Amino acid sequence: MSDNRQSLSDLGSLAGGAPQAVAPATAPLGDALPVNNSGPKPEPMPLREQIIDKQGRAYATGRRKDAVARVWIKPGSGKITINGRDQEVYFARPTLRLVINQPFGVAERTGQYDVNCTVKGGGLSGQAGAVKHGISQALTKYEPVLRAPVKAAGFLTRDSRTVERKKYGKAKARKSFQFSKR
Repeated sequence: MSDNRQSLSDLGSLAGGAPQAVAPATAPLGDALPVNNSGPKPEPMPLREQIIDKQGRAYATGRRKDAVARVWIKPGSGKITINGRDQEVYFARPTLRLVINQPFGVAERTGQYDVNCTVKGGGLSGQAGAVKHGISQALTKYEPVLRAPVKAAGFLTRDSRTVERKKYGKAKARKSFQFSKR
């Protein structure tokens, strides 16, 4: 690099003009431009505000397939109540209980919130997904700081996959009637 600077100064003297000022070869490249620290610094993005009701609960709705869950969370011992029943009674399959506890695991808040929810429509899998979506939304309303990890896990996005409608001229949504050659 210093050879290039030297050759440029030689080129200027050969052309008959005065050699142009060249930065000294010992100056590091980082110091070539002046740094202006006097300007105003950009303000950090403001966090979302906490949204809670008079009882100190955060409310959100979750949806999955045909199921709709209305979820209220508040600080507590980690008890989850669905339609007035405990989670072990309502969701007997362990995989469904794992699904509804995923938001707490990602946010590292396992056993710190009590959940009360009502869920309607769909089957058990859709209802578990709706409760998970609702818990995720309510967690971010109660603690806006948790929005980044919960969103990174994809729990705030509503899963838009639903059953495709049946079409006329077809046996189901896409299945054709049995073809008979004769």
